[in-house]
Amino acid sequence: MSNPQGGWAGPPSASRSTKPAVVILAVVAALLLVGVGVVGVVVVQSRTEVISGAATAAAAGSGTTPAGLTATGTVRVGDSNAKVVVRVVADLQCPACQQFEKRNAKTLEDTAKDGTAVIEYDVISFLDRASSTQYSSRAANASYCVAGQDHSKYQGWFAAMFEQQPAEGGSGLPDSELIEIAKKAGYTDPAVAQCITDRKYDTYVRDKTKQVLNGDVNSTPTVFVNGKKLDSSQVFNGLAAAIAAAR
Repeated sequence: MSNPQGGWAGPPSASRSTKPAVVILAVVAALLLVGVGVVGVVVVQSRTEVISGAATAAAAGSGTTPAGLTATGTVRVGDSNAKVVVRVVADLQCPACQQFEKRNAKTLEDTAKDGTAVIEYDVISFLDRASSTQYSSRAANASYCVAGQDHSKYQGWFAAMFEQQPAEGGSGLPDSELIEIAKKAGYTDPAVAQCITDRKYDTYVRDKTKQVLNGDVNSTPTVFVNGKKLDSSQVFNGLAAAIAAAR
């Protein structure tokens, strides 16, 4: 589990007496109850990327707004008239999001294709601390670069990004690889490559991240079906059932 304000702290070392540990735990529990220094923390079986100190993702200025987005800034794939709307909030550096994509990519692709649901991808960036090159922001920028070209290829691109997701703590993929992934997904227009290199939507990504995290999102992946936020079990093991129930 990762936290934008710092790394994971390991368990306390063993002690000959359990009394100090009990005191420490009591203090920690009290602090958690009053919310001291904790902003938007959710623990979901160690399978989500926890977001705390969410406001630190913001940057000044509105930036250029990407083309082809919904009024709420999502990338919509599928029939807009579909009865079911699935919104997926993800960070492309988030390992839990990668697991979600592996488990649910086919469901999302199939339901978008057969008109059962329209899928809205809401890509944010709060994991820049997990690489030395702000990979989270650069990948999110790339998302909006390709989305402005063709939504029909977006799900293939999205899947490819998670297939090649770099490990946390490294340098992340260079822009040249982001461009190559886009090309292989069918985004061959030189404007896409230029957009990725220029980080055209960097400020937009940061502003959007702040907006999303100020809403009903405090971990990634977060998934909504017809506006209803799914719990962890549904997100990882019951998405198809949740979509079917909303039909």
